[in-house]
Amino acid sequence: MKAVEKFKSMSLAKKIIWLIVALLVIILLWRVGTAVFKKGNSNGMRQAAVAVVVSPVESGLIRDLGQFSGTLIPRSQFAVAPKVSGKLKKLYVNIGDRVTRGQVVAQLDDEEYRQQVLQAEADLKVARANFEEARSALELAKKDFERAQTLHQRGIYSDSQLDTARAQYQSRESAFKVSEAQVANREAALETARVRLSYTRIIATWESGAEVRYVGERFVDEGALLSANTPIISIVELQPITAVIFATDREYFRIQVGQPVEISSTVFPGRKFYGKVVRVAPLLKETSRQARVEVDIPNEDGLLKPGMFINAEIEFARRDQARLVPFGAVVTRGDRQGIFLADLENKKATFQPVKVGIVEGERAEILEPAGLQGYVVTLGQHLLQDGMSIILPEPAKPGEGQPKPGRPSGPGK
Repeated sequence: MKAVEKFKSMSLAKKIIWLIVALLVIILLWRVGTAVFKKGNSNGMRQAAVAVVVSPVESGLIRDLGQFSGTLIPRSQFAVAPKVSGKLKKLYVNIGDRVTRGQVVAQLDDEEYRQQVLQAEADLKVARANFEEARSALELAKKDFERAQTLHQRGIYSDSQLDTARAQYQSRESAFKVSEAQVANREAALETARVRLSYTRIIATWESGAEVRYVGERFVDEGALLSANTPIISIVELQPITAVIFATDREYFRIQVGQPVEISSTVFPGRKFYGKVVRVAPLLKETSRQARVEVDIPNEDGLLKPGMFINAEIEFARRDQARLVPFGAVVTRGDRQGIFLADLENKKATFQPVKVGIVEGERAEILEPAGLQGYVVTLGQHLLQDGMSIILPEPAKPGEGQPKPGRPSGPGK
């Protein structure tokens, strides 16, 4: 109370000076306390030890793999359709049947086309008869014209008589040429009728590929009235079969025709199929930013079927003697990527910047520094700073089925 009364009795100038001094003292005490707290906290961190799990740096094989998913499609597929209209009289194959090159797969009702052939044959006979008549008339007209020329030279026939004989000959010659053309026309009509008749026997044929293919689908049944080009069945080639995968621009430029591809399917767990890249699209689709890649796979036993979902694996590179660490051991400190090397004797962790190469599954290749050795921290590394103390797992006791001493692989208790 006396201090308060004394403060009240001070002049305004003294009050201001007293307040400034008090404020400076408070600021000084706050800064000193903060520094002491930071120092104590920092010392505590350096002195704290982190329990870790370590793993040795290994040397071995690592591969740079591209993983893709895709679908199986037939290597080739086409629909068999009649070239002429008619009623489907007989269908000789069904879904799943084997079809050989040139095999008759269906038969149309051919009665109408047989009648057309008979009509064309009759028309040809008439045309040939007219042709023979026109040839005989031409030969007769030619003889008359030659006789008229002889008589005209002797002065027996007048010019008008010679002109009449010439005109008669030319008329017969023209009629002969017309009959000759009619014969050719009727022969062509007969050939056309025969071809159309042959089209009633529907044949499955193809130019290249395997001799044996299979019926994929049936579109119509016997008795259906078909128009020309109506699909009847589809023919698919299954040996080899084609896998279609899609690659983003990241993998696209690494894929080359002829590269081997490993194929797997959940339908056949544990079994691998092997093919090779046969086609790579020259563009990436704008909508998906992916390019189509086709892989041919031998399918002699016919296990792989169109429409199946598959996984494809393409090996882009491999290292036989790479320095390997668990990928989880790689951490980032600041702007540097590295690992923590464990000093098993001094129980210290040292941060080692590294350059990572190929990553395959849970393993990573260390390109730099070359010849890396020792143990790396694989659990607890995210709590570490350079130089911190570490707590290692206790070595397993003999007979407990644990790793031997010096090869720690699990956390301590």
